[in-house]
Amino acid sequence: MTNNMESKIVNKLAYHWKKCGINDGDLVLVHSSLKRLLLKLKEDYGEPISPQIIYNSLLTALGENGTLILPLFNYDFPKTKFFDIRKTPSQMGALTEIGRNDVNSKRTGHPIYSFSITGKLSKEFECIDNVSGYGTDSPFAKIKELDGKIAIIGLTDQNSMTAYHFVEEQNLVDYRYFKEFSGEYINSKGIKSYKTYSLYVRDIGRGIKTDVNRMMEYLWKKGAYVGDMPDEGFGMRTIKFNDLYNETDQIIKSGNSINYLYSIEEN
Repeated sequence: MTNNMESKIVNKLAYHWKKCGINDGDLVLVHSSLKRLLLKLKEDYGEPISPQIIYNSLLTALGENGTLILPLFNYDFPKTKFFDIRKTPSQMGALTEIGRNDVNSKRTGHPIYSFSITGKLSKEFECIDNVSGYGTDSPFAKIKELDGKIAIIGLTDQNSMTAYHFVEEQNLVDYRYFKEFSGEYINSKGIKSYKTYSLYVRDIGRGIKTDVNRMMEYLWKKGAYVGDMPDEGFGMRTIKFNDLYNETDQIIKSGNSINYLYSIEEN
């Protein structure tokens, strides 16, 4: 594929992302599954499209004043007892690995729920080493503070929207609890230490199951989401982080979490 063709695809996608709610200068956390999108682009252009083009299109849509955040979640720490902030890969797909390896990106410190940050406000996240994955000092809290957005490509909320757990932790919901994980930790300078982190996990003993697509449907009906459903168009939708927080907070405080955020599995 020629550089000219790649540039055309980048600009076409950037234009569409803007139609789906991304504006120049935004701070956006992007969750993604690119399988459907890459298949669609291959059909449109007759040859495979690199995930790098998707990454470039997001940066183009955000512009020089924008900030791109990608989840670098890796769930091995509880088992391996090891994390290297310089080398531990993301388990969240090709787009996130491109972000992790971008020389201009910063990585936050939690060994399970880390993020890559690229763009104007990356320094706001550079020193974040939150103990709890969804804590008041976490990247989620910083995104809220900076009035950011969340964009989702090709996924339902059930398979992407971890921000719901941030709202749950802020409310200390009774169907989750803090669980600690410890292990060897290598920081950005290559220094080893033994560190302990935590997550606000669901209470499996009570049969608690994350079940948030009902909340997704509620947010669509409220007009909080902008863009495409996962299986429509290029599959991106966006939501303002504070809109998601406020709507979810209201659901929790009204006692309706079981109707929107979790269900109970029968034994």
